[in-house]
Amino acid sequence: MDGGEEDFGPPPLHEFWWLHDARWYQGVLRRFGQDAANEINAEAIRFVFRRIARWYRHQHGLDFTAMSLDEFVKWFEEIPKVSWNSEMMTAEHAVTGDNEWESVITKNYSLRMLAAARALDGYECPCPQMREGWFEGMGVTVRDSRVSCVRTGGEVCRFHAVMDPRP
Repeated sequence: MDGGEEDFGPPPLHEFWWLHDARWYQGVLRRFGQDAANEINAEAIRFVFRRIARWYRHQHGLDFTAMSLDEFVKWFEEIPKVSWNSEMMTAEHAVTGDNEWESVITKNYSLRMLAAARALDGYECPCPQMREGWFEGMGVTVRDSRVSCVRTGGEVCRFHAVMDPRP
């Protein structure tokens, strides 16, 4: 480009929307308190991520109940990318048993931004509700447990998931 203009590339839309979300959370926190902010955030996260997974399932014509676990995990790995690009979230998923897999999140934009805004104190990480939303939208029943969380001092966020037997 001429005239000293720089090309900054396409706008980081994902980051702008997550920045909106962080500011919204802080506004609810200031006006209505920590419990209300966490409760409303968890409800919204579950709703949005259920819709994302349902959209993804229909967009790709998938029946998650008819897949092998390896195939399920491969497709599941793609769903978070609708909400976050690779600069915002890094997650790996690995099958660990017949109906079990583990998810490890090593980069989380939301936690990084909340820490930068000094809004982590009292924040309840909504990852369990996010994952519940995905599984509901995918039409599967999963027993999911959080093994560690960066928010509470873990080095990574780690989840252990067990798929209920499919018909």
